[in-house]
Amino acid sequence: MGWNSEYNNTIYYGHVISLDLSERSLCGHINSSSTLFNHVHLQRLNLSMNNFGDSQIPSEIARLKQLRSLDLSYSGFSGQIPNEISQLIQLSSLDLSGNSLKLHSPSLKDLVQNLTGLEELHLSGVDISSSVPHFLTNFSSLKSLKLRDCSLKNKFPAAILELPELKVLDLAFNTDLTGSFPICHNISLLEEVILDFTAGHLNHLTVLSLTGCSFSGRIPRSLSNMTQLTILGLGENHFTGSVPSLVRLLNLDGLLLNGNKFDEKGRFPTWLGKLTKLSELYLSDMNINGEIPLFLSNLTKLSEVGMPRNSLAGGIPTWLFNLTQLTYLNLQINQLQGPIPNTFSNFKNLQYLNLGGNNFSGRVELDMFLGLNKLQALALGYNKISLVVTNNYTNTTLPELHKLGLSSCNLKEFLAFLRFQNKMDTLLLERNKIDGLVPVWIWNNSRETLEFLELAHNSITGFDQHPHFLPWTNLEVIFINDNQLRGQLPIPPKTTVMYSVSHNNLTGEIPASICELKYLQLLDLSFNNMSGTLPSCLGILSNSLIALYLKRNNFHGKMMNAFMSGSLLNHLDLSENRFIGQLPRSLMNCTHLEFLSLEDNSFHDVFPSWLGTLPRLQVLVLRSNKLHGPIDGSTAASSRFPMLRIIDLSNNRFSGQLDQKYFQTWHAMSSGNLGVSSVMETNISSKHAYSMTLTHKGVRIDYDLILTIDMSTDLSCNHFEGEIPQSLQHLRGLQSLNLSNNHFTGRVLPSLGHLKNLEALDLSRNHLSGEIPQQLVQLGFLSIFNVSFNRLQGRIPQGKQFDTFDNNSYFGNPRLCGRPLSKECQDHPKVSRLPPTSSVSESLFPTETIDWIIVFCGVGSGLVVGIAIGNNLHTRYSHQITKRKDTWVRPLRNTRRNQVRLLRFSIYEGMIIDSYDVSYW
Repeated sequence: MGWNSEYNNTIYYGHVISLDLSERSLCGHINSSSTLFNHVHLQRLNLSMNNFGDSQIPSEIARLKQLRSLDLSYSGFSGQIPNEISQLIQLSSLDLSGNSLKLHSPSLKDLVQNLTGLEELHLSGVDISSSVPHFLTNFSSLKSLKLRDCSLKNKFPAAILELPELKVLDLAFNTDLTGSFPICHNISLLEEVILDFTAGHLNHLTVLSLTGCSFSGRIPRSLSNMTQLTILGLGENHFTGSVPSLVRLLNLDGLLLNGNKFDEKGRFPTWLGKLTKLSELYLSDMNINGEIPLFLSNLTKLSEVGMPRNSLAGGIPTWLFNLTQLTYLNLQINQLQGPIPNTFSNFKNLQYLNLGGNNFSGRVELDMFLGLNKLQALALGYNKISLVVTNNYTNTTLPELHKLGLSSCNLKEFLAFLRFQNKMDTLLLERNKIDGLVPVWIWNNSRETLEFLELAHNSITGFDQHPHFLPWTNLEVIFINDNQLRGQLPIPPKTTVMYSVSHNNLTGEIPASICELKYLQLLDLSFNNMSGTLPSCLGILSNSLIALYLKRNNFHGKMMNAFMSGSLLNHLDLSENRFIGQLPRSLMNCTHLEFLSLEDNSFHDVFPSWLGTLPRLQVLVLRSNKLHGPIDGSTAASSRFPMLRIIDLSNNRFSGQLDQKYFQTWHAMSSGNLGVSSVMETNISSKHAYSMTLTHKGVRIDYDLILTIDMSTDLSCNHFEGEIPQSLQHLRGLQSLNLSNNHFTGRVLPSLGHLKNLEALDLSRNHLSGEIPQQLVQLGFLSIFNVSFNRLQGRIPQGKQFDTFDNNSYFGNPRLCGRPLSKECQDHPKVSRLPPTSSVSESLFPTETIDWIIVFCGVGSGLVVGIAIGNNLHTRYSHQITKRKDTWVRPLRNTRRNQVRLLRFSIYEGMIIDSYDVSYW
């Protein structure tokens, strides 16, 4: 590039000491031989707001030893920041923000540790990926520190907040950064603190924003001394206790307390009514109940009010409609009831209105809202209302909506006024009664603006004129699941990030063009009638895919074997298809994988012990395949399924003995490691649902895939032999253990009594001998117990849960005695000959144990499938069990976890939407 352009400069004694070339549309690269670096007396250099074409910052900049200020912000630089900048020890201002730069080697510590005279350090957007160096607490001249969106980690040095000159601190959007709110004794000069979405007595503060941080504990009462505050943002943290009185903060214009764990005991803080300058008030997720209090009517300057996700009751108070300056009103997910007043037409300035997820009822005239010319977002879904609409609309009489949520409003057709909406980015019409084809004018409108489309749970059969490629050019999230779509899979645009068309009637193959969706994170085609082989490119797509669900289709052939190194795949479900062959070894590249279900196919392979190297794998379901051979226990302990919580290998052909130490490496099931995963916010929690959260541009999708107990091991219906491994006693978190229908010998381990969380234990249909250990009586949560068809003898243990089991638990052991059997125990019981042991195939359908098979086919990740299998068994073998229909599936007694929940998802966008089991915004 040339440097002969006109520029602002300062010449001192014949030397250029200041050079400002900001916003001059400069482009190209800066050569190392550029005359720029001859100006060795430069003290100020500003090249910001240009475009240097992703070039690196030249290391020759180190020649400018006299630099006091260096500003290269938003100039298109990329790559590693050169270490030579650390040699500019005269710098008082350094701004490299807004570029695609990395600071790995050198690190942040290496770069700035010698720049002790810094007053301004701005590196926002630079990929730092490290902790904030503690030595910054000694930079006594520092006035402004901006490290927004830098992938910072670990605990932020709180002492930085007490630097004597610090006025501005911006650490927003560092989601792995944590810290505590310091109670300072030395008052700082801080004027602006922005820590939004990082992981906090400052009398001169006017803005304190800690939204979305990881702060916890009580809010210091000294906060009430910051009388100059105009904005106070404490939302989306983990603060507890009560909110201290802020009645002295009479200058407050904005107050955000939403999303904490305050103990407000259902009351609105009464001091709120005295903050008469408030224009913005956010109180969501605060456990507030009762009616909206009258004292809020004193806040006549309110323009934004957000109180979603509380327990507000009663109707909308009439005084609310006197707040004519309102532009934003969010009351979603409360218990408000009664009619929606028609006086909403008073809010001429209203731009955003969300009343979704309440108990409003009656007829609602949609025209009341469509007459608000400034309205951009409207959500009325998930109430008990009936919309009254007309068709007398013209483009000149309607507001230009950007977001519309009319979910579960009993709509039977697409509303006519939508044909005039050309700027929508979000349209939510799920859970209505819309049938037939999506009209052509819907998918012609908002063609370039629509980003989020939700049409799930209707009766839609297809798209008018049957487009093979959906036409919205910027669509990112589309849900058409649970409809009646027929024909081939519609291909969404290349911008798509999340695509769900599960539970439809789609046929045909997956076209290879699906692999052109380079940003795709979620693809759900499960529960259709699709067929054919999988495109091999799906494996390559795993570099963007986080979740792939193809369950219950008719796909066949070999599973794709092209999973690339660096794969982001977290959930993979190909169950209930017709795949054959070996499991693809390229799955080892999916190091983020947590959930893998390949059940009910025809895979023919040995046990994939190599999956044990995956560091995050928590759920492994391989049931009902043709897997065979022994489970090798020779693999290094460090690679043996360290995070596994649920494993289902049932109904295969595994054989041989299990190593006595095999289960010692399953640390996640041991008592010492019962934490939850933080990957993709995934967890297996006490709610018993394995869930995953995907977030894209503020839109969050929560999937609860399978309801199951937290920790389960199912090795049933195989050919294992030998003694039950002693190492099972290490799985202290285990709640379900099924070893039935094998050839295990020896005794029932007394050490199983150490598994205090065990709720279901099935050892039936083996060759176990000896007595039932008395130690099992210690299992206080045990509600399913089956040792039938073994060679057990002696007295059945009595007491606690054992008093609840009936004869079926012990059938086929003629040498057992005591309750609940009718056979009483004697000092010298007669030895009776056992009947011949049935084969595995026969043992699946005995008249007296069909109930156990149904229950245990479903324990673990196959619970839902187990119920379906049970129904099928009943149909096929009802002639054998008609006398025992009442004992088919007994309820789980005294258990903590005994529910069934199918697939669900919820969606929310930032502070605007969210929910459980429903979609608002």
